[in-house]
Amino acid sequence: MNRTNAERTHADRSAVGRPEATLSQGTVEYEDAGTGDPILFVHGAFVDGGLWRNVAGPLSERFRCLVPTLPLGGHDVPMDPGADLTPSGLADLLAEFLDDVGVERVTLVGNDTGGAICQVFLAAYPERVERLVLTNCDAFDNFPPAAARPFTWGARIPGATGLFARALRSATARRLAFGLLAKHPIEPAVLDAYTDSLRTNAAVRRDLREVLLGVSSRYTEAAAEAFPSFDGPVLVAWGVDDPVFPLDDAERLVERFPNARLERIEDSYAFVSEDHPERLVELMTEFLGATVTA
Repeated sequence: MNRTNAERTHADRSAVGRPEATLSQGTVEYEDAGTGDPILFVHGAFVDGGLWRNVAGPLSERFRCLVPTLPLGGHDVPMDPGADLTPSGLADLLAEFLDDVGVERVTLVGNDTGGAICQVFLAAYPERVERLVLTNCDAFDNFPPAAARPFTWGARIPGATGLFARALRSATARRLAFGLLAKHPIEPAVLDAYTDSLRTNAAVRRDLREVLLGVSSRYTEAAAEAFPSFDGPVLVAWGVDDPVFPLDDAERLVERFPNARLERIEDSYAFVSEDHPERLVELMTEFLGATVTA
C-alpha cells in the first residue's frame, strides 16, 4: 500500500480494482500489504481505508497490514439491503472479514467511529485481539460526540443524509466539514476519494443512514465493562487539540484497561493519521517491538 495508490480518485480505484471479501451481508473492499504479524486498521464514518495510508504503508515493511473499507459512508460498494450495520453488526462483519482472509488474531487499530467498533469487537471477540491501539474515538457515554449528534439526529429525517451528501459536492464544504477532524488540510484528491460515492450513490447513502441510526452509547458503555478483563497491551494515542473527542476519554480508557498507556500527540485533531502519521508510526513501531522507517 503506497501513498500514490491510496490517493487515487474513486474512478481510478474502480479502474484498477481492489481485493474484495464477499461476506454474508455484502462485499467489503480492502487493502492487504506486507507480511508478518497482522494489524487490522478500522476507520470511522465518512472516510475509507485510505485514512490509514500513511501509517499502514510504512508498517507494512514488517507487518501484514489489513485495511478494510467498511460501509460507513466512504465505501464504493454498497452492502446488501437490510444488512446489520449497528455497532455489533459491524463488529461481526470484521470477524467475518478476518475469517475470509485467514487471520485469527490481530493487533486492532481504530479511529473515530472505528474506535468504537474496535471496542465492541474486543468485547465480543477478545480471543481475536492480541493488542489494541486506539486513537481519538468515541468511548463510554460519548457515542456519538456532541459534534456528531446533528448527523445521528438528522438520520431520522428522510432525505437529510442526502442533503448533507449534496452539500459535499462543494470543495469548500468538504474542507470545512473535515476541518473539525484534521487540524492540517487534507489533500483535495483524498477528500474527493472519501466523499465521492456518498455524493453519487444512493445505496451508499442508505448504508450511512443505517449506521447513523444505530449509533448509541449503550454499545460503548457495554463494551467498557469488558475492558478490565483484557490483559493484552493497549496503546491510546490521542491528538490533544481535538475539539470533538476529549482527552478525558483517553484518560478514562487508560484507567479502565489493566495494561494500557497514553501517548499525547501534539498539534493534532482526531485524524492523527492525517495530521501526524509519522508520530503514530513511531509510537506503533515501539509498541509492536519492531524497527520501521517512518
